[in-house]
Amino acid sequence: MAISLSVVLLLAIILVVLIRGGNLKAGPAVVAVLFGFFLASTGMADDIQRFLDSITQTIGAIKF
Repeated sequence: MAISLSVVLLLAIILVVLIRGGNLKAGPAVVAVLFGFFLASTGMADDIQRFLDSITQTIGAIKF
């Protein structure tokens, strides 16, 4: 849960920066948010979550 919350916050910050910077208009941003909201309620949500979890674990396993 903590990872998904931090990802949501990170994406929200990126979205605000893009809108304020003029790289993304408010209309397309709303469409993108709604798309993500409705995508989360589909059957693909579990597959997407597993994919993101595996990426997170892979990045966490990298030793510097």
